[in-house]
Amino acid sequence: MLKKSVLALCATFCIATAAHAEKVKVDAKLPTYKATSGVSGNLGSIGSDTLNNLMTYWAEGFKKKYPNVNIQIEGKGSSTAPPALIAGTAQLGPMSREMKGKEIEDFEKKYGYKPTKIGVALDSLAVFVNKDNPIKSLSLDEVDAIFSKTHKRGLADITTWGQVGVSGSLAAKPISLFGRNSASGTYGYFKEHTLNKGDFKSTVKEQPGSASVVEGVAKDISAMGYSGIGYATSGVKAVPLSDKKGGTVYEANYANVLSGKYPLARMLYIYVAKKPGQPLPKVTEEFLKFALSKEGQQIVVKDGYDPLPAKVVEQQLKALK
Repeated sequence: MLKKSVLALCATFCIATAAHAEKVKVDAKLPTYKATSGVSGNLGSIGSDTLNNLMTYWAEGFKKKYPNVNIQIEGKGSSTAPPALIAGTAQLGPMSREMKGKEIEDFEKKYGYKPTKIGVALDSLAVFVNKDNPIKSLSLDEVDAIFSKTHKRGLADITTWGQVGVSGSLAAKPISLFGRNSASGTYGYFKEHTLNKGDFKSTVKEQPGSASVVEGVAKDISAMGYSGIGYATSGVKAVPLSDKKGGTVYEANYANVLSGKYPLARMLYIYVAKKPGQPLPKVTEEFLKFALSKEGQQIVVKDGYDPLPAKVVEQQLKALK
């Protein structure tokens, strides 16, 4: 039974990412990756669950070019990245949010310099509902009233589907909430940007990974959850969002992410320990160059996320020098 359910989940994920790849094309001006000599050794990545599949795909592509490189990837949440970089147990710290002041401070205490932040992909953090849910759109004000107990955006508590305009048999049903745990950068980003740093309701079913959030929503017509768009499957749909109630609504697509109109558009990062004026270890530098190359950004699209424009990649590559 387990094998069948895993295969079914893979099938729905592949359908969703294939549709995404048809719509989104990488910038033709992105640099082509050129393999170089002398790249070998171990590379550890500890951090974001949102980036976990993407890091795995990049590692597979990188190992084809450099068979002597051994890459270990662990994705339990963005908050695990800074301690791993500080302890030296990882060279790559993928994060779906920026490091907090205290995390940067702790890093600087250890190394004497700040961590280097490299943007590697774009994401539209999505509010997902079941594919059969008829809801057309939501505002972040309403999403706050649904997920938060502090309602910092000013609306009264929302608990049922009827309160957000859904009619029929679903109207009286309570909204079943799925979210991430506090180790997650997505949890932190959603809390800051959607709940205005308010508190989540105790009824939110916290999940250890994005895949289980989406799976929970796909199985329940009355469910709502949030995760990176790369975890979309054919069993769910991303609700178009406006910032304020009554405001202009935008879909979670590449054009709206690039323009900044989609209210939960964000950059995804890999943090590294790079001493100013000195190069990174070659294996680390080449991995990042590969991720930022045309091939690497095609992998971003394959995983359901959005690629960086060439001008943005140029800025990120400068940070490696």
